[in-house]
Amino acid sequence: MATKQPDFEASMQRLEEIVRALDGGTEGLDRSLKLYEEGIKLVRTCTETLERAEQKVKQLSLRMDGSVALTDFGTDGEDAE
Repeated sequence: MATKQPDFEASMQRLEEIVRALDGGTEGLDRSLKLYEEGIKLVRTCTETLERAEQKVKQLSLRMDGSVALTDFGTDGEDAE
């Protein structure tokens, strides 16, 4: 059975907690390394989630002739093929 990954917002919240803990400087070396490792994994997960979302996002753009084209997000109105 595959383990369910936490949602994006929960991952970002946990990353913020980790950053605060590491910035505080009160954690020992072993705990800091574990937090850092957890943070790196969360960053990778969040990056992958954002990349998947970006692939799904489409935008409608109006062509010069008045027709509407469906294009990939971030392509500046160029037709996606």
